[in-house]
Amino acid sequence: MDSPTQNTSLRRLQNVEKRIVRVLELAGGVMDELANPTGPRKEFINNHCREFMKMIKDIQVTLRDEIKSACEYRPFEKCDYSSRISNEICCKKLEYVLFQLDAMKQTIDEYQATV
Repeated sequence: MDSPTQNTSLRRLQNVEKRIVRVLELAGGVMDELANPTGPRKEFINNHCREFMKMIKDIQVTLRDEIKSACEYRPFEKCDYSSRISNEICCKKLEYVLFQLDAMKQTIDEYQATV
């Protein structure tokens, strides 16, 4: 049976997943607006970019907390090797997601600097 800590962590990660979907929707909305034949609406783009950046920051904070928590939590200390390796792989996957989000943030920052 799952512990309350694991359930809470899973809920937080599910919320992150929903926020990532929303971030992608925002990015798609900005792309659609930029392709608008009558020209992009500045206020629309500014609002979407502002919400995008806030959500990216929230996602990064949550993922960092979850990575830290997962790396501190060692349920497989006295168990078999494959369970410990599986836990380490999960940590690496989360670190990779953070890396990708940091790269997205940098791209957005560079875009905003040119606008």
